[in-house]
Amino acid sequence: MANLTDMAAFVAVVEYKSFSQAGRELRVSTAVISARVAKLERQIGVRLLNRTTRHVAPTEEAYLYFEDCKRILEQVDVAEAALSSRRHKPAGTLKISAPIVFGRRYLAPLLPIFQQEYPELQIRLHLSDGFVDLLKDGMDMAVRIATLPDSSLVARKLGESPRVLCAAPSYIKREGKPKTPTDLLQHNCLLLRFPGSTQFQWEFGEGAEREVIAVTGNLDSNNADVLREWSLSGYGICLKSRWEVEADLKSGRLIEILKETPPRPVTISAIYPLGNIVPPKVRLAVDFLKQEFKDGV
Repeated sequence: MANLTDMAAFVAVVEYKSFSQAGRELRVSTAVISARVAKLERQIGVRLLNRTTRHVAPTEEAYLYFEDCKRILEQVDVAEAALSSRRHKPAGTLKISAPIVFGRRYLAPLLPIFQQEYPELQIRLHLSDGFVDLLKDGMDMAVRIATLPDSSLVARKLGESPRVLCAAPSYIKREGKPKTPTDLLQHNCLLLRFPGSTQFQWEFGEGAEREVIAVTGNLDSNNADVLREWSLSGYGICLKSRWEVEADLKSGRLIEILKETPPRPVTISAIYPLGNIVPPKVRLAVDFLKQEFKDGV
């Protein structure tokens, strides 16, 4: 019967396409990884990897076996995590993805506090404003501030973040100040682009008063900090979470627009893959963040 340690070595080599990188990930030498894969091949009687001095290529049989091994290792990880949870000591690595600015401002200070409650848990925080595929990118969970269309993921609301429309005094002096949401159609709006974005809609009001404005602009980016800088430079109107621009509003570098008809707040959500069992490390992290963000940010 194949050894789980040998399976883990094989899976790591396929995922990282490198014996040396697999060794670094598993914290063993390249020679140990090579020996474990060779042992696994002998045990099952199938060649799994074609090796050259520069490349590692899985055989056709290896791809099928890789998926089975990965599923087995994940099931073992879930079982061990469940046992660990019953003993109140979650262990292993918790990989969390989040937007750059929000992650730096809120998660970076909070996660070490959470980790101190569970010393056997290692936390890896991945910050990106681009799209992150939890399964493909190996993330356990993510914190997102956006609409969540992917039905293969579970979303738990952590809190809300009030938003504001703002622009630099120079822009308002040059282009005027919108008085209603519809006036935004006549203005240059700075747009946060997500993968697959074809239309940018800003929402105002609740219930029967709800308005959705399809705004346009000549500048867009997938990075929230870039939009703030463009706004400060007078290039257009920006939609931001209030916490992102609070200091700029107080200093007068930015001016709030449509105070009487503010944009709808955005939901802060924790998301994780759909499954019968939520790994305890994920459940505990979500509960911790929900408590921290219950009053919004």
